[in-house]
Amino acid sequence: MRARTGIVAFSLAFGLALSLGAARAAPFMIVGNDEKLIWDEQGKPILSSPGKDSVLIVDLADPMNPKIVANLPLENSVVGPPVNLDISPDGSIALVADSVTVVKEGDALKQVLNDKIWVIDLKASPVKLAGTVTGAKQPSGLSFSPSGDLALVANRADKSITVLSIKGTEVKVIDTIAMGDEVSQVVFTPDGKRALASKFAAHKVALLEVNGDKVTYTKTDVTVGLWPYNLVVSPDGKTALTADNGGSGSSDGNVDTVSIIDLELKPPRVVDKVVVGDGPEGIAISPKGDFAVAVILAGSNNKAAFFHRPKGYVSVLRVDGKKVTKVKEIDVGGLPEAAVFTPDGKYLLVGNYLDQDFAILRVDGTEVTDTGRRFKVPGHPASARGSAR
Repeated sequence: MRARTGIVAFSLAFGLALSLGAARAAPFMIVGNDEKLIWDEQGKPILSSPGKDSVLIVDLADPMNPKIVANLPLENSVVGPPVNLDISPDGSIALVADSVTVVKEGDALKQVLNDKIWVIDLKASPVKLAGTVTGAKQPSGLSFSPSGDLALVANRADKSITVLSIKGTEVKVIDTIAMGDEVSQVVFTPDGKRALASKFAAHKVALLEVNGDKVTYTKTDVTVGLWPYNLVVSPDGKTALTADNGGSGSSDGNVDTVSIIDLELKPPRVVDKVVVGDGPEGIAISPKGDFAVAVILAGSNNKAAFFHRPKGYVSVLRVDGKKVTKVKEIDVGGLPEAAVFTPDGKYLLVGNYLDQDFAILRVDGTEVTDTGRRFKVPGHPASARGSAR
């Protein structure tokens, strides 16, 4: 639910609920709560001053009973795809891009762009903010490389991708790549040799080559569906799926698609599309590669709209090689954003921004079902990612 505007300047006095301690072996989820933006019943934004956002580290050792083990008061934003944060492959650090903040101008509040990336030390006890990186305008979706020594950050307003080198908690900008168009998310292929970036406003996906710490835009773009916000690559690296939002960051009453890109073709191109619903934003694929889900906004933040549904939902997609089929819809909650599979692929957690909780779904063979359990969080979950193990 992410329009385009702004970011931050806030005081980094931070606190912690619990340290990771002995639970470090458990799989974890990182969650960004944005307390600066909600919507009234007409779907109009209501802004609040910054200072109440938080970043959570959640223990998923028992996915039916998640536990918050760290709570850092770090600013972040619902403006952008719900993948503005990530955990390194070895679980040692996390990155959070803060794209938009709120400032007071006269008697009114307004959103403005930021350029900050928070570096969180997950090995510290207690977990702590280890540093701040200044990137480019409106850093949004980001991802670590499979080796964990690089990260890429999509800068929407700057129309660029920032390349970060990672050495422990030392994170540095080593390059900024001009992309020519607004980019919202960027992901590596599993072999670490390529990356894909969603060109949100150009309705394309850009291909990049990765050689060591050198990242090069090949100037090859794949035309996908309208407004591709977010994308994922299959675990075998053979396909990519894009969440084609269709409404420039919101629902509009029209059905939208997930595009399937065949990465083995030269050049890669879209080989199929699947209709998933009105306003796909989050997208996730199981570590097993056999299921994916598109998270559908469905106008759930606008009670006055003709297309309003009280709950958003996930469209469950069966993945069989390069054949992707929608098999069911599962209602989750108000304005669902991020979707996170557990590393074993047996559970899926979906963050509901308006309800301030996560729906917990079970994956059993070829069936995905709602367990009925909800995990409450102290804020509005704008984004979430899971650890690799």
